[in-house]
Amino acid sequence: MEIIWLGHSCFRLKGKTVNIITDPCPPDLGYSVGKLSADIVTISHHHTGHTFTQAITGEFKVLKAPGEYELMNTFVTGIPTWHDHVQGEKLGKNTVYLLEIDGLILCHLGDIGHLPSSELIEEIGDIDLLFVPVGGVSTLGGTTAAEMVRRLTPRFVIPMHYKTPVLARDLEPVDKFLKELGLKEVPCQPKLSVTRSSLPVNTQVVVLDYPH
Repeated sequence: MEIIWLGHSCFRLKGKTVNIITDPCPPDLGYSVGKLSADIVTISHHHTGHTFTQAITGEFKVLKAPGEYELMNTFVTGIPTWHDHVQGEKLGKNTVYLLEIDGLILCHLGDIGHLPSSELIEEIGDIDLLFVPVGGVSTLGGTTAAEMVRRLTPRFVIPMHYKTPVLARDLEPVDKFLKELGLKEVPCQPKLSVTRSSLPVNTQVVVLDYPH
């Protein structure tokens, strides 16, 4: 499957038979994604930086709540979590999505704002690829995001929701997260192509470039 970052928490996940967009972001955030096509769109929470379905064309199914779904031979599980560390009192709810695509299990954490309990770790289970917010302010910052990675132990980690030169919001850059994991520098790449047989033995961080 092929993974492309479209900015903020938005990714295009292209499997053999399904095309998924996560948390579509509006152009006023600074990312110019143009028109997108999708079969499935996942929305982790209802803040405006994550719900811009107007950018998506064609017929698609929007998933925006916890539950179990089977669409296009793809299994999706939405797990209820919180957007902050005080059980939603400040920022409300958040949905973590597990997506089974081409024999891989992907976990998109949305705008989760707290570290996982042992129950949540068990519910998420073994994952091959983790999309984790690292920019702080309204989600996990670099330190807590690194701890999230250590607790969930995915094969691949893709950071998201952090400050870039084009983002019209004040968040932490990705550097702090990388430093917390003991990484000095990770080169950006335009996309990640991954199969079951290409998974690394140990956790590997992949920093994706965004549309300019």
